[in-house]
Amino acid sequence: MIPRTLRLPAVALGTAAVIALAGCSGGNSADDSGDAGGEGGGSLVIDAAFSIETADPGHSYDPTGNMIAKALYETLVTFEGADVADPQPGLASWEQNDDATEFVFTLDEERTFSDGTEVTADDVVFTLQRIQSLEAAKPHFLLEGMTIEKVDDSTIRFTTETPSLQLPAILANPALGILNQEVVEENGGATDGSDSAQEFLDGESAGSGPYVLDTLDLTSQVVLTKNPDYTGDENVAYDRVVVRNVTESATQLINLQGGDTMAALDLNGDQVSGLGDGDGLSVNPVASAQTIFLLFNQNDEVAGDMANTDIAEAVRYALDYDGLLELAGEGALQATGVIPPGFEGALDAGVEQDLDRAQDALDAAGYEGQTLTLQYPNDYPVGGVEFTPLAERIQAQLGEAGIDVELAGQPFATELDLYTGGQEGFGLWFWGPDYADSANFLPFGPGLTVGERAGWSEDAAPEIADLATEASTATDPDERTAAFTEFTERMQEEGPFVPLIVPGKNFATTDEITGAVYNPVWELNIAEIQPAS
Repeated sequence: MIPRTLRLPAVALGTAAVIALAGCSGGNSADDSGDAGGEGGGSLVIDAAFSIETADPGHSYDPTGNMIAKALYETLVTFEGADVADPQPGLASWEQNDDATEFVFTLDEERTFSDGTEVTADDVVFTLQRIQSLEAAKPHFLLEGMTIEKVDDSTIRFTTETPSLQLPAILANPALGILNQEVVEENGGATDGSDSAQEFLDGESAGSGPYVLDTLDLTSQVVLTKNPDYTGDENVAYDRVVVRNVTESATQLINLQGGDTMAALDLNGDQVSGLGDGDGLSVNPVASAQTIFLLFNQNDEVAGDMANTDIAEAVRYALDYDGLLELAGEGALQATGVIPPGFEGALDAGVEQDLDRAQDALDAAGYEGQTLTLQYPNDYPVGGVEFTPLAERIQAQLGEAGIDVELAGQPFATELDLYTGGQEGFGLWFWGPDYADSANFLPFGPGLTVGERAGWSEDAAPEIADLATEASTATDPDERTAAFTEFTERMQEEGPFVPLIVPGKNFATTDEITGAVYNPVWELNIAEIQPAS
């Protein structure tokens, strides 16, 4: 076995964002019965545009849901602050074999649930096997190909079908928060597919996290209270936390400036650009891991005679990326490839406009003035980036390069079906990782999830497909990084995708608090927030 001190290359400081393809809940609620003051022991108020469907971590896989689950449940593995490059022990420490196919986790014997009972290996196995049995649950895929078994009361063994250096990063996802087996089984929990505990877990929590669930209203607010039996490492400063659903970023800004909230999680780049200069507010813009990109379908039944990667090459070099970034605001970066900056295998620099190269690619593509119809979701901003003005600027830039583009924006739900069904010929879309590891971007490869959505089969680019396999199964960290880097380079050279922008993520807070640090896996660790005094 190899000790856990092996550093797993993953993501640099403050880069990724966990995103699920689901719309925010509706409605604004700025009504709060608590005190928004900044004294420790009182109430902490946070405004967020809700993306949450449940408080049951086994069914939850949305940004707001991850943030709530992080407060209620502890995971075997965690990350410190914004750094997701180095997984750290959470409920357990671990060792792994040389092949990265066997991981043994040893629990910290001092951890207890909110009812005072000890966290044991039985709880871990029950929790994770429950998710494995919930085939329709969003987090189910995280544990595919894994066998999870109890060794003794404090030890759990994971075995994987293929090498999985990313396993510790996967296990840090709040969806895999450990449940109190006895309590959950008494309320419908099961591992045989008959589980019915979600209703119970939407009313009460059964975890070992720093907070317990007080009330859950998916359209209004979630209220948490301090866990009196918490035995973890967080210094929990607030007795009560109110997370409010405020869907309009302008309203979040008004609430922040008026002192009605202490943290606003969804301001756009323009809104934060003037904050933080003696106005009692603080802003920390960072890049997310969401990548906005263009897709060129390689299925001739969908894209006709433009079903070739030469047209992608032409557009890649026709665009003025600095001009596109102007629309993204604070914290945003140019995407340097399908693996965004800060991740293992990301390229140092992105494409620069080269109109001569673009024209050569147009000639190779057989382009003779055909109109390209750009499809995109017109009601779902990503990291403050509105897709309609972005599409309009792409249209204008490509028009100057001699490429005729027609815009065809539709509501998110409609366009999502077309995108996932492989029916977008020329699409503007976005992608983000499901856990903090570069393996999350391999689906852009031929024959994989996003590749298939672009009609790009494994046979179309077998060498790139082999690189994706090599990166996903590597057991040597240096070889793994080299494979990811070569994969990204080859995708930039001949893939049917044009990465455009990595949007920013802008948290704004009052100066009354500190510790509101963006984390790509759970957005915000509520328990890390402290009174500034």
